[in-house]
Amino acid sequence: MNVPTNAATQAAGTDARQASWYESSARSRVSLLLDDDSFNEFLGPAEREMSPNLKSFDLPEQFDDGMIVGRGLIKSIPVFIAAQEGRFMGGAFGEVHGAKLTGLLRAARDIRSVPVIILFDTGGVRLQEANAGELAIAEIMRAVIEARIAGVTVIGLIGGRAGCYGGGGLIAGCCSALAVSEQGRISVSGPEVIETNRGVEEFDSKDRALVWRTMGGKHRRLIGGADGFVDDTIAGFRETALSLLADTRPLTLQTLQDEQRRLEWRIEQFGKSADAIDIWRSIGITDAASIPEMTYARFTAAAQKVRRPNHAAR
Repeated sequence: MNVPTNAATQAAGTDARQASWYESSARSRVSLLLDDDSFNEFLGPAEREMSPNLKSFDLPEQFDDGMIVGRGLIKSIPVFIAAQEGRFMGGAFGEVHGAKLTGLLRAARDIRSVPVIILFDTGGVRLQEANAGELAIAEIMRAVIEARIAGVTVIGLIGGRAGCYGGGGLIAGCCSALAVSEQGRISVSGPEVIETNRGVEEFDSKDRALVWRTMGGKHRRLIGGADGFVDDTIAGFRETALSLLADTRPLTLQTLQDEQRRLEWRIEQFGKSADAIDIWRSIGITDAASIPEMTYARFTAAAQKVRRPNHAAR
């Protein structure tokens, strides 16, 4: 039996990290984002910490309740990590799902020296656990801010099937920095929710170009709603996460003042735009339907035309 050399093992790991982030499961993302064999899971499937509420609705349960939490290394840097499984109930927040992330953030707050990486993939709150889910969102947001005040960097990565909607979008906005791919969408209300409540005339959820030019990763990066734009590979997210871990700053009064200026800049740059397409026209993109098909390289070049404030780090 041939035992692979270290070089061969490293090459295999490099190839695996070229896998699509969008197509990968939460466990695959965690395993390949971190250094090989470095992940130590807390409250894993063997603990059977499942939602106490889904059974009463005759809904399937999952042994980890769709939330993976633990500790590992990324380029030998210790990190806490949390990942939502978008394939289970759309990554929606429930009682146990939210409690696991809250507990991880509070541990990071107490330890102070270990950053947190959150792999968002969520449609919001479970309707079957609405009250518990909404409470979980509030607790998580508080835990993110408390961790950041304690000096902990909290990085959000967004590129999964469910996007980052509802309460997940609010939590993402509390993070130190965000990285998003084209497939990642960030918004408080999803396309179907807007259409259901306001009508198709307000927002056609089936209009792919409309969805992506208003909520997609490229658009969020363009207007400053994300700090990094990533190609859809695990390797791309890994390198960007490392860059953000090195560049972000603690949450201080100066950080908040810079964030306020960033929001003011957004209004100055795009406040007169009646539609997202007007923002794209400002950088020379006139065909809205072409936005989702823009290559990573073409978008990166186009985005450089936007004059950004000097205080880019959040």
